[in-house]
Amino acid sequence: MRGRPRTRALEKPGARAHTVTILAPASFPESDVSSPEITLYTSAMCGYCVAAKTFLKSKGLEWTEVRIDLDPDARQRMVETTRRTSVPQIFIGQTHVGGYDDMMALHRAGKLEPLLGGETS
Repeated sequence: MRGRPRTRALEKPGARAHTVTILAPASFPESDVSSPEITLYTSAMCGYCVAAKTFLKSKGLEWTEVRIDLDPDARQRMVETTRRTSVPQIFIGQTHVGGYDDMMALHRAGKLEPLLGGETS
């Protein structure tokens, strides 16, 4: 099912269920387990969120999307962790990359790909 989106519902007691789309990797080998998980904190109607997802998709990467507009607890966790209220907020593994502009600056500097490969420096 490579290249086709998978959708799963995230549910917790007392909250509305919502769906999260996780794109399957298109270019990584099946045996590649060393790549860190990518997490995007996003909201609806966010152009930078769309741009971040488009960039990651062009790299054939998969990610977990956390919609903070649908989950106030997730929004609070994001703000406490990042000290930022804007979206997207992007994590590669445990490393907070920042927003879309931060991710693209790392990419232009040649520092994003090592992070995506699991290197932490």
